[in-house]
Amino acid sequence: MRLIFAGTPEVTLPSLDALAASSHEIIAVVTRPDAPAGRGRRLVRSPAGAWADERGIEVLTPQRPREPEFQERLRQLAPDCVPVVAYGALVPPSALEVPKHGWVNLHFSLLPAWRGAAPVQHAVLHGDEVTGASVFELEAGMDTGPVYGTLTERIRATDTSGDLLARLATEGAGLLVAVLDAIEAGTARAHPQPADGVSLAPKITVEDARVRWSDPAFAVDRRIRACTPAPGAWTTLRDERLKLGPVRPVANAVPLAPGELLVERTQVLVGTATTPVILGEVRAAGKKPMAASDWARGLRLNPGETLS
Repeated sequence: MRLIFAGTPEVTLPSLDALAASSHEIIAVVTRPDAPAGRGRRLVRSPAGAWADERGIEVLTPQRPREPEFQERLRQLAPDCVPVVAYGALVPPSALEVPKHGWVNLHFSLLPAWRGAAPVQHAVLHGDEVTGASVFELEAGMDTGPVYGTLTERIRATDTSGDLLARLATEGAGLLVAVLDAIEAGTARAHPQPADGVSLAPKITVEDARVRWSDPAFAVDRRIRACTPAPGAWTTLRDERLKLGPVRPVANAVPLAPGELLVERTQVLVGTATTPVILGEVRAAGKKPMAASDWARGLRLNPGETLS
């Protein structure tokens, strides 16, 4: 089939590579407009757009997919289907109707669970043991369309959202190609999502990423892993923000008040509502990430100091 791919971040690349190696033809890539990045704030192409540039494939960057110029180009290109992975913009019905086989979206959850922008982060944050990926037909609702196929993936005890998303992106790429193959062969069947089991996964904000030391240790652990690598879990010490990498809950440790720091010879513990956790990587403002023990030695913490 002739495909226009819609996607933006790095997580789209396994799907692009898999589609490029398939029997289908990518005739264009739709992605979000170039965005400022780095200290110089120069405009940078999205990973999906850069992938297409390297291969001489046309790149379309509408501010909004409802733009008449974009929709006219879409009609001119006349794709058979538009596979979507993390595009990042709502597609209006007038654009959804252009391809013969519609827009087909790879979403990183087992729908109808975790509809929305951050399904992987919410699965980790809420302690799910199993998640997966779904390929469904895009429609006007938020991730509500009928599902062509799914795969499942166990969430490991130490998984960050970045770890889990990387596995799902790789495995989901194969699922996406398989669904497109079935659509072309006329054997694909999409099934309506059940009415039960719906949950929402809105974008995780910077404030959501603030560690709550009054939570139990397991919840502190989940929040930090869910926010790694983005937007980055954080806390404050002496009114300055610290970014934190994953922690490790410990049993049989000295009891500590929530947020209370205890510096030992090879590790730094922080109190929670239950047992303490061992800090992993710490990044102070303007500094490089470092092991918590090195950070604490350089800071010369006072007894009883707390994170908040």
